[in-house]
Amino acid sequence: MQKEFRLGIDTGGTFTDFVLFHRGKLSTLKLPSTPHNPAAAILEGIKTLNLDPQQIILIHGTTVATNALLERKGGRIALVTTQGFEDIIFIGRQTRKKLYSLIPEERDPLLPPRLCFGLAERILAGGHIEKALEEKDIYPLVNRLKKSKIEAVAICFLHAYINPVHEQLVAHHLRKAGFLVSVSHEILPEYREYERTALTGLNAYLMPVMDRYLTYLEENLSGAKIWIMQSNEGFISPQTVRREPIRTALSGPAAGVVAADQLGQILGLDQIITFDMGGTSTDVSLIDGHITRTTETVIGDFPLRIPMIDIHTIGAGGGSLAYLDQGQALRVGPQSAGAYPGPACYGHSLQPTVTDANLICGRLVPDYFLGGRLKIYPEKSRASLAPLARQMNKSIEETAEGIIRVANANMEKAIRVISIERGYDLRKFTLFSFGGAGGLHAAEMAVHLNIARVVIPNLAGVFSALGLLLAEAVKDFSLSYLTRLEDVSPAELSAQFKKLKEKALQEMQREGFTTSKIKLFPSLDMRYYGQSYEIEIPYSSRSELARIFHQQHHRLYAYHHPEQPIEIVNLKVKAVGTFPRLKLKPYPPSSKSPEEARVGQQLLYYRGQYQKVPIYRQSYLSPGMIIQGPALISAVESTTFVPPVYQASVDQYLNLVLERRD
Repeated sequence: MQKEFRLGIDTGGTFTDFVLFHRGKLSTLKLPSTPHNPAAAILEGIKTLNLDPQQIILIHGTTVATNALLERKGGRIALVTTQGFEDIIFIGRQTRKKLYSLIPEERDPLLPPRLCFGLAERILAGGHIEKALEEKDIYPLVNRLKKSKIEAVAICFLHAYINPVHEQLVAHHLRKAGFLVSVSHEILPEYREYERTALTGLNAYLMPVMDRYLTYLEENLSGAKIWIMQSNEGFISPQTVRREPIRTALSGPAAGVVAADQLGQILGLDQIITFDMGGTSTDVSLIDGHITRTTETVIGDFPLRIPMIDIHTIGAGGGSLAYLDQGQALRVGPQSAGAYPGPACYGHSLQPTVTDANLICGRLVPDYFLGGRLKIYPEKSRASLAPLARQMNKSIEETAEGIIRVANANMEKAIRVISIERGYDLRKFTLFSFGGAGGLHAAEMAVHLNIARVVIPNLAGVFSALGLLLAEAVKDFSLSYLTRLEDVSPAELSAQFKKLKEKALQEMQREGFTTSKIKLFPSLDMRYYGQSYEIEIPYSSRSELARIFHQQHHRLYAYHHPEQPIEIVNLKVKAVGTFPRLKLKPYPPSSKSPEEARVGQQLLYYRGQYQKVPIYRQSYLSPGMIIQGPALISAVESTTFVPPVYQASVDQYLNLVLERRD
């Protein structure tokens, strides 16, 4: 049966978003998430949309891996490494979060020392086998792992990135014995033993969780073609995710950045700050001509040295809780009310949240919340903020506006981290705001950040789910190759890249892509000789590599050393499997008046005063319409607040463009 429906599903901490594409038309759905079983909301949504799984191509952004890491709910794992190096995962690096603190930082490893096993083997840095691994030593290990009821095993031997023969031998026996196995040379064939071991262990920790989750999905969606979004801007098959679940650690937020990048290209905007505010968290990223990627991501206390979109996440969302700290200062987040009980206005609790503050200030329209599908209770919001207001000796409205300002300040700080603190001038950027709560805060934040333009994309409330339909399949491959640039010939470098490209082609063909549908993008990690950090540079001629490296180093760090030798550290290939992506089409201009989209008015509390503001239905708006602030623009999945000093114009793709009036 032909797959006629393409469905993007983004599972968030509060809501699960659906975007369906069929015969050139888009339809959307937003349902409360089911944290106890994220797949339950997915199945409910597919049932609500009346879809036959056998007709679906499903692209899924999931928080299963992220939640398992943050909540420490992964599998029972063991580590197998070179004898004498069993403590490497506990020693870590000398870096500390608080450099001058006299109190040691507490570490909470994923496994106890008694589940770290060493085997007598040794491979030198050049790949030479100094001590061969005896196969007979593996059999007692298998028995000990079975007695310990281990679900997954991480294998990481010294210098296996250059010669993986011992890892391959142990992995063969463990897989034959029925264990899930995470092998370092398959996950990260690069030097730096701690980061390689940590990543391999994290991958093993997630394998049982993702295997159960994907099995449940596949059993309940029999016949559907399923792809899973990664953190690196592309998706992969469930089979690959079972082997490498760590690549989905920031799956959902990555899709929103992909959508912003695609839309930015259509609109001719190449400098973008993405601002994704959902119910539980806010994710921000910077696009300067292209999506920014990093290999220095940390989730919790865990280093993830794999290519990922550079996303900065904070605990600030519509469900973030407001409270007074020990010094009686107003705080917002990072704790969240989540999908359940949710904000007080949902009727299940009296916990004050950012959503309740927006409702009290009149920035949300009760009758149109989630398109009118979810009944909310404004009186519960007022009751939740009343104790806080009494403690602060403020009115409920003043308290609510204070909560909004604190939340804005937290999110503005996150944007400064990825922009101003890295040398970018925010005056040159456009703020792309999406997520269910983004449009309520974006314009006010833009004023404080000196950002002149805010774009609220069409379907902003489900924008990350839309991004899943705009993504392609992506896999990253790397190989440590430590040598000075001046010491390697162009022919030798080309030969090394040829091997890596062949591996990339084979892997993408296993994903189901023909050679004509695969694009390869080679690059190198480079640094000045003696440095401990690298810069990724696109592969080109040797003279161009040096020039581009000096240029990039100066842009990032404000200095460069033309006379200093340059060292190659890693060779990389990004493989892209081209996929028939959704194409956004413009709408014809309209001569209609925005008054035709006006559906009412309500009281707004803004800067200490009440005023009546008009309410517009976003689905009634047409290209060319201009709405003067203050105003509320209500969509099915989100609401946009246009402050008094702003106006909102509707472009040909039905995006709202907010700019300050002269």
